[in-house]
Amino acid sequence: MDHSAALLEGFLARTLRASAERGGAPRLAAAMQHAVFPAGARIRPRLCLAVAQACGAPRAPSVIAAAAAIELLHCASLVHDDLPCFDNADRRRGRPSVHRAFGERLAVLAGDALIVAAFEAVAQERQASSEQRVQLLALLARAAGTPHGLAAGQAWECEPACELGQYQRAKTGSLFSAATAAGAIAAGVDPEPWLSVGEAIGEAYQVADDICDVSASTEALGKPTGRDADLGRPNAVDRLGMCQARAHLQTLVSASIERMPRCPGADALQATLLAATEQLLDRRSARPAA
Repeated sequence: MDHSAALLEGFLARTLRASAERGGAPRLAAAMQHAVFPAGARIRPRLCLAVAQACGAPRAPSVIAAAAAIELLHCASLVHDDLPCFDNADRRRGRPSVHRAFGERLAVLAGDALIVAAFEAVAQERQASSEQRVQLLALLARAAGTPHGLAAGQAWECEPACELGQYQRAKTGSLFSAATAAGAIAAGVDPEPWLSVGEAIGEAYQVADDICDVSASTEALGKPTGRDADLGRPNAVDRLGMCQARAHLQTLVSASIERMPRCPGADALQATLLAATEQLLDRRSARPAA
C-alpha cells in the first residue's frame, strides 16, 4: 500500500472510530464499520488521489479528506443498493451485505449516516481553504442527490423505462466525476475540465460492471451476478451485445484520456487508466475456468 492509500485508510478508520466513541448506538457504528471495512477496490478515492497527484498535490490533507468523502458516499450507495427494496443482495465484497448482517433498519440508517459522515469529513478539514470546502461540499451534494446524482440513478430503476446513458451517468458516472473534480479542487486547480473526464471513466466502469453481471461468477465478484436481467434494469450487454459493449468500453476510456487537461502528471495518469481498463476486461469480466 502506498503512502497516500495508507493515509486514506487511516482517515476512514478515524472517522468511523469517532462515530463509535461519541456515545451513539453501538450496532449502528458496527454496521457502518461493516460497510467500509475491510476495504474494497477503493477505485473512486484512488482516482481522486491520482488526479491530485497529477495536478501536483498528492498528499495534502484536503486531498485525503476529499478522497475519503467520495469513498464514504460510495459505501453508503452500496448499502442502499443491496437493500431488499432494490437489489435484495445477500453478499457484498464476499461476505454478508449490511442488511443481512445487521437487519434492514440498521442498514438504512448506516447508509444515511455514511452520507452525513462524507460531508462532515470535508467540512471539518481545516487545512483546506474556505473556498475549497465550499466547492467540495457543493460537489458532494450534486454527486449524491438529484437530478443527476446517486439518488437519481437509483430512482431511474423505479421508472418504467430509462435511457441507458442517462441511467449510467447518474448511478455511476456522478461519483466518478466527483472523484476527478474533487482531486482537482483539493489540488487547487480548475475542476471543470475534470468533470467530463470522470464522467467517461464512470460510464466505462459501469459498462465493465454490466459485462461482469452477465459473464462473471458470484464467487469472482463477491456479489450476486445476473441481477440486471432478474430485475429488468438497463444493461450495456443487453442493449449492445457483448462485442459492442467491450468496444464501447474501450471508446469511453479513450475519451477520458482525450478529455484530460494538461497537467504535470498527465502521462502517469493516462497509463494508470489504461492499466485499470485492462484489469477490468481481463479479470472482472472473465468467467472463471471450470
